[in-house]
Order: sequence, then structure tokens, then C-alpha cells
Amino acid sequence: MTDPAFFGYGSLVNLSTHDYAQPTPATLAGWRRVWRATRMRNTAFLSVERCNDTAIKGIIAHVPGGNWALLDKREAAYHRHDVSTDVAHNAPTAVYQVTPDNIIETKTDYPIMLSYLDVVVQGYLQVFGEDGVRHFFDTTSDWQPILNDRADPQYPRHQSLSRAEQDLVDHHLAAVMQ
Repeated sequence: MTDPAFFGYGSLVNLSTHDYAQPTPATLAGWRRVWRATRMRNTAFLSVERCNDTAIKGIIAHVPGGNWALLDKREAAYHRHDVSTDVAHNAPTAVYQVTPDNIIETKTDYPIMLSYLDVVVQGYLQVFGEDGVRHFFDTTSDWQPILNDRADPQYPRHQSLSRAEQDLVDHHLAAVMQ
């Protein structure tokens, strides 16, 4: 039997943030990325929601033995549900989505940590190149104010970015924040 898999669309695309074996680029049809404010913390989470007109790029990786405990702990603000019919893959596949009960409908007090966004964009650059970075920004909505925490990263899985990577993030961010 094939181990189940997860579809990663945010920080899980950055392979430096986990050690799941054999991650593979994939596309999730009928979904888009969204930024969400929640009761879990005072900064925004990246999530997904159904959108028939959109497909998002990400990675698929197997969860050995179906032992979801570590990944569920990492993704504690999210609930996991089956998207096997929305992604071309030979194993049952799940995606993590912010738990709807935790969502707060506000933007002003729940900024996006730049250190979090940096990790996500660095992953897209490494896996998909600059076209993948553009795709990430084009298929993500509900942008919120930015908390520039690069000098003192708050995101627990933050990564070092080169000046070129930071410039790429800043360039695309400037375009979506207009």
C-alpha cells in the first residue's frame, strides 16, 4: 500500500523546513491561497479555499506509515482534509486549511510576517523558479499589511535569504500591495 501524502502550498514548499522524503511538484485544481487572520496568533496564516477558476502549484510528499502526528502538530492551526480528487497523484492526498472556527474577518490587526512570506517564496523559487514565484503571488488573495520582521524573525522556521531572494520577494510584494 502507498503511504498517504500531503499537498504543501506554503512553507511546506520550502524543502529546508521539513524532511519528508521525495517531495514532488504538483498542482491542486479548484483551490487558491488566501491569507487569514485567526484567533490562534496575532499574525496572518496562509491557507487555501475552494476556487473553481484557480489551480495552485505546490509539492506532494508522502507521510510514512500514515503517521500524521508530527505534521498535524506543525500545522496545529489547520485542519487536514482529503483532496485526492483535486490532485493527480497515486495516493490519498490531504491539504491543510485554517480551521474555519478560528478565522477572524479583519485585516488591520493581523499582519503577514515577512519572515514567513520569505520562507514560502524561497521555496517556490527553489522548486519552480521565478515563474513559480509569480504564480504564487498571482494565485494568492486577501493580502494583509506586512510586519517586517526580517531583522528579528518571528517565524519559527525562518530561513536565510540572499539579497537577490529578498529583492524578488519585495518586488512581487510591492505589486500586490498597490
